[in-house]
Amino acid sequence: MYRKPSSTALRLLALSSILLLTACDKIPGLGPDPRVAQREEEAKAIGGACRHALRGLEDCYTLNPKAAKAAVFAGWKDMDAYMRENKIEGTPSVLGKAEPKPERTERNNDIETETRDPAASRSRS
Repeated sequence: MYRKPSSTALRLLALSSILLLTACDKIPGLGPDPRVAQREEEAKAIGGACRHALRGLEDCYTLNPKAAKAAVFAGWKDMDAYMRENKIEGTPSVLGKAEPKPERTERNNDIETETRDPAASRSRS
């Protein structure tokens, strides 16, 4: 003969299964990937740095094409609110103001181990 479980037993079973399932986020491998969270935080930091450097969002997106645009925007917006709230002035970027490197010439590529004396080379010939 089959006996139907009591309502108390069913309630205890439901309660214990709920308690077990609430702890699932503590099991390794079932939570979010930490690399994804790290990339998002880095993108937010990039956005905040762009705002502090007085860069527009479009420039920030162009300079950081691999960063998630939504996270960059969130970081830019958070930094904007923080700077306005604390009356902080931004620091202009010096990215485009660097002097160009001098072009390498053939003479710069030559390696000399001794100094050349023009008089010595004429006497040998």
